[in-house]
Order: sequence, then C-alpha cells, then structure tokens
Amino acid sequence: MNTSIALVTGANKGIGKEIARQLAGAGLTVYVGSRDAARGARAVEEIGGDARLLVLDVTDAGSVAEAAGQVGSLDVLVNNAGTSGGGETPDREDLDTVRHIYETNVFGVVAVTNAFLPALRRSAHPRIVNISSGTGSLTWATGPEFPHQGTFAAYRSSKAALNALTVYYAHALAGDGAKVNALAPGLRRTDLNATAAASGGDPAEAAAGAVRLALLPDDGPSGGFFSWDGTPVPW
Repeated sequence: MNTSIALVTGANKGIGKEIARQLAGAGLTVYVGSRDAARGARAVEEIGGDARLLVLDVTDAGSVAEAAGQVGSLDVLVNNAGTSGGGETPDREDLDTVRHIYETNVFGVVAVTNAFLPALRRSAHPRIVNISSGTGSLTWATGPEFPHQGTFAAYRSSKAALNALTVYYAHALAGDGAKVNALAPGLRRTDLNATAAASGGDPAEAAAGAVRLALLPDDGPSGGFFSWDGTPVPW
C-alpha cells in the first residue's frame, strides 16, 4: 500500500482530474484542489480511492493559507491549475487579462509551492510537478514547430516564466531531496480554450506523464522540462 500523499491543484476537471485519478489508482492519498467546493466534491466521488476535497483558489492568499493549514505532510505537489485567455497577440491583449493569466499560472504556483513547502519538507522524497506547455518553449517558438503568429502571448509567456521557476526551485530545493520538473502535456481535449476543446487529445495520456514525474525515483531528474511521453522539451 502506497502511503504517499499528493495534492493536485485545479483537479476537479481536465488533465488535473486525470492526474488525481491515476495517483489515487496508484494507492496515494490525493487532495483534489478545487476553487468550487461542489465541483470538487463531485470530482472526488468520481475519482474514488482515497481522494479528498481541498478547497483551494491559487490566486487567493487566504484560500492558499487555509488549505495549507489542513495538510500536515505532503509527498507530491502537482501545480496544474491554469488559464489561457482568448489567444490574443500581445499588441491586442488587455492588460487585466495578462495579469489574471500570470496570477494563476505563475504567481499562483509560487504561492502554493511556498505555502506547502513545510509539508513537503516532511517527506523523505518530495516531488513537485509544474504543468507547463510546449508552447512555452522559446526554442520551439522560434523554430518550425509552431506558426509564428504571436497568439496566446500571455499564456505562452507565462509558461516560459513557469519553466524558469521550475529550474530555480529545483536548485533551491535540491538539499531537501526534492525533484522539481515541468511537463508539456500536449494539446488535450479540455475546456482550457476553444482549440483544446476541439482537439482529440486524451487527457489521461498527458496525466500519465505527470504521474511519472510525480513518482520519480531518487536518481531521477530534477530541473527538467519533459513532454508527456518522457522525452525532453527544449527550453
């Protein structure tokens, strides 16, 4: 029986819900982070296993503090909560929308990670997985992998910032035995935006990549950026 404890933010739907489901299926106790208590409760019931609701809004300092106070120890943190906006280019983006995207995708990750660090430091094998995006790769953005249209600029740049934070947290927490990595889940059928909703990508396939990083052995990598299939993604 796996006695490890995990927290997945934004876990009441989409990739986050599938990550929570797979971790629970592996025998972990899983806190299902959800801004909405009712939606979170439904997700917990559907996930099964030892899934538990944790009401958590990553953009609300009071909510983050209250949630952290309910978790005494933690082995795995998956920073999955995110938002993409409507896909505008930077010259057309509303500044308030940019701020909202960064509040969730960047500042929210810092807030949650720092709030739960005391619990993670009680673990013998702490793991942090940041759900990023291949569209946040500056190498791919300047190569042939993506059309050079400048769309989703706020989202993509927020994921590039998250990638940088992944490296810095990996360096800072190496002495705690922590493994900190970022995952590019690929385009998946979720309600992140219209493009994702229309895609045929299976969220469960992406979730499996996150679970691999969440359950890394002690000789596993840290400070890396990996695709859902385990291959490295260029920064």
